[in-house]
Formats: sequence, structure tokens, C-alpha cells
Amino acid sequence: MKRFWLTVVFFIIAAGVLIFGFKEKSSQIDTPAIQGVSDLGTENISKGNFILDGKWEFYWSELLKPGDLPQYQPSYITVPNTWNNIELNGKSLSPIGYATYKLKLILPSGRPEMAIEIPDTYSSYTLYINDKLVAQNGKPAKTKEEAIPFWTLKTVILPSNTDTFNIIMQVANFWHAKGGIYKAPILANAETLLKQESIDWGLDVFLAGCIFMSGLLFFGVYLFARHDKSILFFSIFCLIYFYRIIGTEPYVLHGVFNTLSWFFTIRLEYISLALSVAFFVMYIRYLYPEEINIILIKVLFWICIIYAGIIAVFPVQLFTAILPVYLIALFFYIGYAFYIFTKASAHNRSGSDYAFLSSGIALILFFVINLSYFGFIYPLKAAITAGYILFLFFQSLILSFRFSFRLRKAAIEARQGLKAKSEFLSTISHEIRTPLNAVIGMSHLLLHTNPRDNQKENIEALSFSANNLMSLVNDILDFNKLEANQMKFEEIEMSLKDIGEYIIRGQQSFAHEKDLSISYHADASIPDIVKGDPTRLTQVLNNLVHNAVKFTKTGSVKLSLLYESRDEKSVTVKFVIEDTGIGIPADKQHMVFERFTQADSSTSRSYGGTGLGLSICKKILELQHTALHLQSEEGVGSTFWFVQTFPVVNNIKQKASETFSGILDDKPLRGYTILLVEDNAFNVMIAKSVLEEFGAKVDIASNGKEAIEQFNAALHKVILMDLNMPVMDGYEATRLIRERNSTVPIIALTATTNEEVTSKANDIEFSAIIQKPFNPDTLCRIIVKQSGKV
Repeated sequence: MKRFWLTVVFFIIAAGVLIFGFKEKSSQIDTPAIQGVSDLGTENISKGNFILDGKWEFYWSELLKPGDLPQYQPSYITVPNTWNNIELNGKSLSPIGYATYKLKLILPSGRPEMAIEIPDTYSSYTLYINDKLVAQNGKPAKTKEEAIPFWTLKTVILPSNTDTFNIIMQVANFWHAKGGIYKAPILANAETLLKQESIDWGLDVFLAGCIFMSGLLFFGVYLFARHDKSILFFSIFCLIYFYRIIGTEPYVLHGVFNTLSWFFTIRLEYISLALSVAFFVMYIRYLYPEEINIILIKVLFWICIIYAGIIAVFPVQLFTAILPVYLIALFFYIGYAFYIFTKASAHNRSGSDYAFLSSGIALILFFVINLSYFGFIYPLKAAITAGYILFLFFQSLILSFRFSFRLRKAAIEARQGLKAKSEFLSTISHEIRTPLNAVIGMSHLLLHTNPRDNQKENIEALSFSANNLMSLVNDILDFNKLEANQMKFEEIEMSLKDIGEYIIRGQQSFAHEKDLSISYHADASIPDIVKGDPTRLTQVLNNLVHNAVKFTKTGSVKLSLLYESRDEKSVTVKFVIEDTGIGIPADKQHMVFERFTQADSSTSRSYGGTGLGLSICKKILELQHTALHLQSEEGVGSTFWFVQTFPVVNNIKQKASETFSGILDDKPLRGYTILLVEDNAFNVMIAKSVLEEFGAKVDIASNGKEAIEQFNAALHKVILMDLNMPVMDGYEATRLIRERNSTVPIIALTATTNEEVTSKANDIEFSAIIQKPFNPDTLCRIIVKQSGKV
């Protein structure tokens, strides 16, 4: 049904253009001259256009000026007509030669001011009216060497003091495949004719501008979508076809630049036709490749290219003689394009309905232009302009749909790629964390077995390397979350002073290995407890302090928490990290905040790292509306700082730093029975050893089903639940336990991220989530806290 209505619209447009064309021709009043005389003395010429056709006097091989006597008796030939269609004395004339045309024009008295529109001829003329030279195109002469061809449209105002006009027109052609007057002059009211010419000139310039700007626009679009060659070829088509509007009849360009060489402009005129068709063929090829016949498309393309080559190299007479055949072939080109677009519409290709309409309009345009070329109709300029605008409009819609379709497709592929990347990172994270859990756990256990000094040194090196690897994995995962805008921030109670102290303690061993002084200062005015995200703040500060230690060879590193301001509800604190390290050159300071980038390529070789740390810190702070600043001097050191505001907690029952005081005694989990649900035997061994070292008794279940069977609410104080297990996973097992109205703390012990657990858990209530590899002390603290001992 949709294609039916499209077809109806197409035929309405076609009928409208043709009707306007024939109407325009019918509006031309045809009063043929008889024996060289056009008598309009009894006509009402105030309105309408009169075609000065009919039988004109004709003098072959003579160039007569006013007052010259002809050598021979005049012949009378029909105007308009080309010489190769004229017979004199039983012989066909050659298109090469020269001749004189004469016409006596009689007009009524008391008429308005009149004018004659003189079209171009093949290929030069001089026009005299009542013995006065009034118009000239090029220079007609008796020899090729003296003659000069030129084409443009001229309008001559007739004198109002006489009723009789003797018109003499000298015409010469030594170059074109046709010669003579191919279009009759038109007589009309001067004001009307000049006004119409101005309108036609304006329409041509407007249309040429539209086509040229469309070409530039789509070329610009192609620069952003280089994969789509259809956009490129359509832009080239527009940029070439632009010349067809101003470089062909009525030759607007020639009227402005009347010194242009005819031999150059005629080649440009014909080449623009051949190449515009060639690139439109290529446009169709890449627009709907499924519908085209590739061999036929190549043949059509090379026909145009070969013709363009002939135009560029061979004489004018040859390629102009081929033009009528080429114009007839264009009907096949447009018909084939119409067929392709019809197939595309039937197959519901992107923008194919608009392609169907645009090809139909193009078919109409070329049909009308060709009919005009062969003299069958006089197309209305406004109708032709409207047709071109519609054609461009529909083509713009096609390419816009195509471009937007590709953008949507690219967006979908990007989302799929991001999802695949996230899934890959999640999987690889899980696979890395599982053995890391064993390495970190085992190193912890070994450190608690009173190793010899040389063994302790090796174990600490192993633990340090494992923790570094864990830090790299976390950086990659965090950056992935930041890119996907999936990072969420908590707002819970925390102690800024304690966080700073913990960070310095954690970095002390690293600093001491390098014989660096590491210090910490917190202003006493900073409140004990504020609200914020301790995890992300710790991550930022720890990364900045670790970087300071890593890039400092001698000297010191200092972390300072400086009181800035406070009101009733919040406090503003400035965090400053200073070092005496290698420093960063001023011209490279902006680079250190870019992902996977360090100030110098040798830095990563000398100091290691992915170059993600500062980028992550900067992004985390930006998401909290805080800026990370840097001041550095090469060889002297660097200072990083940021200022952040936190809500203040006024009613403090217990200081955060005291929350776990006294918990981690020798056997903090003495008396605990813990159900450990884990399918990995190595992880079971590590977790069981750590928990037993802290004094707990451990029961083992290898999957969720066994956990449900073994769980005893009266016995088990805590469940450590792995989530990804065979038979029954930890999510389902937790849900079933909760359905029994059990309030036992269930701590998810998993290698996946907290966000993934939260998104999958839905309404399942985990008491806490601990990521592998876990710190044994941290695990112990959380178990104690969740079991209610605190």
C-alpha cells in the first residue's frame, strides 16, 4: 500500500511537470514568417510571447552586413533548424560553414516597449536590427582562423519609434557537430521578458548554490563516516553537477565571465554531464549494493568515463556529434536507477521509499530536459528548479537515514562491545582473583608461622607482588566502571584522620625499603566523624601516596589533611600529598591525568604501572565535583592536592577508630562456628586455615544445596558464601535460607565486583560483600562486626 501511494505521488509529479512544460510551449504564440516576413501588425502583442520562427531568408556561404548586396537569390529555410537538416539544390548542408539570415518584422503601432530574446546559436553570431549592430556572440567569419565561438543568452530592446524592423543575423560554425539557429528568437513585452530573465537567472543561481552546498555538506559528512562511500559519491555528483546549472543554457556563468574560452567551457559543460552521471552510478552502487548488477554498473560507469575522456582529448565536432546518442542512453541510466530504487523499496532497504521518489523525479527531470533539447517542450524554469530541489531533498533524506542508521548501529555495536568488554573484564578478574586469593592468603599464613628472617623476606616480597598485581586488576576494573558511568558512591560515617593514618601505615614498608621518610599530619580542627565514601577516598589517597613513594628516590613523602572551613552541616578539608621525587616537566603535566599515559615513555620501564592511577583518581574526584590539582618541578618534587566538603556527624556514640579496638586479639573468633560454602578446594584450604588461625571452627559445603542441608541456625554464627558454584549458586542458596526467616549473617565471599553482586542479588540480603583476594584481618573484623559482637 505504501509503494502504491509513492507511485501515485510520482505520477502526479510527472504529470504536473509535463503539463507545465506543454503549457509553457502552448503559451508561446506561433506566427510563422512567410518568405522572410513576420507580419504582426494586426496582432495584440501586449501580452504573450511570439516565436519568430517560420521561413527566413537564407544566404549560404555569405556574411552580409546591412547594405551588402547578396551574390545569389535568397533561399527560404525554416527557423529554427540546424544546417545538417537543411537541403539546398538537392544537397544537404554541412554543419561547418557560415550563412546570413534575414527577417522583416512588422509590429503594430501604439504598442508597449518590446524586446527580443536571442538564444545562443551554433556557434557564433552577429545581429543587426535596422542597420545597427545590437548583439553579438563570439565572432562569425568566413574562416576558422578568424571566427570565434561563444554562447550566452542576449536580450535586445527594440526601438519604439518605428514599426518595421529589418533583422540580419550572421552565423558561423567551424567546430560543433551542428550549425545554425537551433532555437528561434522570442518577441515579448520588454518589461515582462526582462523580469522573467531576472527570475530565471535568480533561480539558476539559487539552485546552483543549493547543489554546491549539498555537495560540501555531504563531503563533510563523509569525513565523519569514511566507511560509507555512497555519501562520498553523492557529494562528488553534486559538486560536479553544480556546473551543469550555471554553465549550460542560459549560460549564467558565461554572462558574468564573458572572456571565458568557448573551447574550455564547452568541454567543461560536456565533461560535467558525463562525470556527474558516472558518479551517480557509483552512488547507486554503494547505496544499494544488494540490488545492483555489478557488471552492468561497471559498464555504465566506464561508458561515462570513456565519453569524458573523448571530450577531454578529441575535437569538439566529434564529441558533440556523440552527444545525442549519449542523451538517449541517459534514459536507460535513469530507468535502471529507477528500477534499482524500486527493488530497494520492495526489499524495505533503509531510505528506499525516498530513493524511489527521488529517482522518479530525476527520471522526469532528464526526460523533460531531453525533450527540451530536442525541441518538443519548453519547460517552466520554476518547475525544473522545484524538481531539482525535491530531488536533493529526497536524496538528503536517504543519506540522513543511512547516516543515522549507521550511527544507531555503531551505538548498538559500541554498547555490545562495552558489554562484552565488561563481561570479559569481569571474567578475567574472577579468574585472576581466585589464584591471587590463594597467594595472598598463603603468604599471610606463612608470615604467621614464625619464618626465618630470610624466609620472611621472601614471603613479604611475594605478598607485596601479589598485592601490586591486585592493585593493577582493581585499576583496570575501576576505569572500566568509570568509562561506563557505573561507579556509585556511598555516604556513610567515616573518620578522615583514621583513613589518612591507615594509608601511611600501609605505605610505610614500601617507603622504608627505599629509605624514604614518610609522614602524616591532620589538623586538630577536622571533625572526628564525617559522611562520605571511605572506599573511594582511601583509593584516591592511597594511589596518590603510593605514586609519591614510587617516584621518589631520596627524601620524603608527606600526607596532610588541612582544615579549610566549616559551617553547621559540613566541613571543607584540603588533602595534600607532597614528595621530593623526580617531578614532572611543565609541558607534560597535563598528560599524567590521561589514561594509559605517563609523563615519559621511560617512566613505565623504570617505575612500572599502567598509567591508569591518576586518571582514575581525577575521574573519581570529578564525579564528586572535586578537582585534582598538581604543582611540580622537574627534579625537585611534586604536590598533588584537592579540596572536598563532607557532611559532619554531630551525634557520635563511638569513634570509628575505636570500633574495632581490642577485637583482633590472639584468637578473636574463638567460639565461632562458621559455615564456609566454597567449591574451589584451594580457596577452601586458605579460608579454613585463616579462620582456624583466628580460633573459629569451620564447616565446609561445596555448593549451595549442601549449604542448605548443613546449615544449623543454632550452631552457625556466620555463613561465608561463594556465589558462583555448581548445582546451586550462592544467590539461590541465600534466598532459600532467608525464606526460612533466618537472620544469620551471610557474607558473600566472591571474586566478582560488588556492583555485579548487587545487580544480580535483587532482593537477596547479603550482610556484607568481600572481594577476593581478601585481607585476613579485614575478613576477621567484618565477621566479628556482622555477628553482633561489637
